[in-house]
Amino acid sequence: MRVYVAGNGFHIIGAHTDSPCLKLKPVSKITKGGCLEVGVQTYGGGLWYTWFDRDLTVAGRVILKEEKAGSVSYSHRLVRIEEPIMRIPTLAIHLDRNVNSEGFKPNTQTHLVPLLATAIKAELNKVPAEGGETDGGKKCTETSSKSKHHPLLMEIIANALSCKPEEISDFELQACDTQPSILGGAAKEFIFSGRLDNLCMSFCSLKALIDATSSASDLEEESGVRMVALFDHEEVGSNSAQGAGSPVMIDAMSHITSCFSSDSKVLKKAIQKSLLVSADMAHALHPNFMDKHEENHQPKMHGGLVIKHNANQRYATNAVTSFVFREIAEKHNLPVQDFVVRNDMGCGSTIGPILASSVGIRTVDVGAPQLSMHSIREMCAADDVKHSYEHFKAFFHEFTHLDAKLTVDV
Repeated sequence: MRVYVAGNGFHIIGAHTDSPCLKLKPVSKITKGGCLEVGVQTYGGGLWYTWFDRDLTVAGRVILKEEKAGSVSYSHRLVRIEEPIMRIPTLAIHLDRNVNSEGFKPNTQTHLVPLLATAIKAELNKVPAEGGETDGGKKCTETSSKSKHHPLLMEIIANALSCKPEEISDFELQACDTQPSILGGAAKEFIFSGRLDNLCMSFCSLKALIDATSSASDLEEESGVRMVALFDHEEVGSNSAQGAGSPVMIDAMSHITSCFSSDSKVLKKAIQKSLLVSADMAHALHPNFMDKHEENHQPKMHGGLVIKHNANQRYATNAVTSFVFREIAEKHNLPVQDFVVRNDMGCGSTIGPILASSVGIRTVDVGAPQLSMHSIREMCAADDVKHSYEHFKAFFHEFTHLDAKLTVDV
């Protein structure tokens, strides 16, 4: 195994771990119409109508207060309630006769509110339904710590953590579907799951890194650093301490190079030799909406990773980085596709342009094709998970050798 020399490049696959969802509000307790409801905020650009009539639960992190030997400390715990405890019911068609002709257009403030329980059942279960309602069904405005969330919800969370409700100091929770991922389709060729965008790319990149560095022989000819960078908050712009807009990746690169050299110029040299693969799921051709794709750029499921192009820099791919990624695919007999958005449609973006512009690193934007992006339940081809993993693993193995043969007059 070679020893890293400061100034050599970084071979990075970057992805994001967040997905559109409903996050519980700081004061989530709503009581109206004799029902206990949970106030939520919309996070990202979700297809919110898909959240109706789903069996929902909550998951996230909780701050617990712990008292030991007379001293108080606070700890961070992860929690996921396994049972379906909430649901957002749709309005019966008998009360909305025009919904099929005029479309289902829910108001995210008033209609997208999960139902937790009825007030009478909460009372019978000896969990006080505090707050009540005022005239017109509006919730009370108490904001003490005990009245921010329904006691029933706090009891459920506390039971899952084996603690008392009063030991919960705060939490950051989101609603999520309880239905597990599954292989589907008549030929078992599809994956039906929530949050494929972008946990699929996060998984494939991390597994590729692990398997590409599992033995000393994997690194015998490696002169650079193989890295995976996973970011939060991509769905809302990446401007956070954990997002791609933060200095976390360039700081990591700087720290690594400084461990091998005190010369500040070696980082710039390393960046010039580096390549970032920005991995974010792509739009597969939808058979029922084929006019939404440009005629010559129609990525299909089972067709391998999609290289994304945009002249207006919504994607950071250029001819050089596209060539590198395509050449690796050709050497390993892997399928690869291209995507360009129609000129009469807006184009989404990724962490690619953010990191390319802030770090100055060569970047290619890619992703596995999928349908139902940003739905609570998405789908992709199982083959494309395999193609993605193999392509990413090949990137780690091949880039050093391929880049040494590449001469570009910048």
